[in-house]
Amino acid sequence: MAPRAHEQIALLMLLVDDQDPEIAAAADATISMIPRASLEAFLARSDASTEMREFFAGRGIQRAEIPASEVAEPLIEMPIPDLPVGDDEEPPPEGQERQSTLQKIAALNVAQRMALAMKGSREDRAILIRDPNKIVGVAVLSSPKITEAEVENIAKMASVPEEILRMIGFSRNYTKNYNIVLALAKNPKTPLAMSMNFLPRLNEKDLRGLSTNRNVPEVLRVTARKKIVIDK
Repeated sequence: MAPRAHEQIALLMLLVDDQDPEIAAAADATISMIPRASLEAFLARSDASTEMREFFAGRGIQRAEIPASEVAEPLIEMPIPDLPVGDDEEPPPEGQERQSTLQKIAALNVAQRMALAMKGSREDRAILIRDPNKIVGVAVLSSPKITEAEVENIAKMASVPEEILRMIGFSRNYTKNYNIVLALAKNPKTPLAMSMNFLPRLNEKDLRGLSTNRNVPEVLRVTARKKIVIDK
């Protein structure tokens, strides 16, 4: 489903432990379909995260000596159901756009919502990222049409599942953007360990803001204060 290797691997890592046994089994089967040599070469890339390497090391798969080229291609092709979708350039008349989009999405099944998440408009993605089915949210992040500005807005949302924030935090493409890192650090739904890892990336002004932010865990506020003192 995901057009980029990072998103595809992050999706499989997320779903292989899903509470739904059918979803977990499908994710496990998909991992088995990835050519071992391709996976090992991918893990050897400089932009493959430590979490990904540890996950596959637990499955007996280590990184290769020679890394694959760092291109945004999938490791395995997974078809997307065809679905007529709207064009970003031709929105419905003002006042009708959101209602018509909500009505359209409400009539779709999960596979169709995933297809819309991949190929739909900015408005579609803004609604689908909050979908109760986390697979749909992951499909939004995997869309080739999504922008960094959209990802930054998603990273600020306390209404999205933790898995979505975790996926953004695992993506080195997204975390190259300082504003996305800051949004994740300030989001109370972001896993604490991930937020703590982002602290060294923050400037003094943002560390001070985080140190007094009552919406984040206390340990994060305290650590931010300590870092301000240490850096002086």
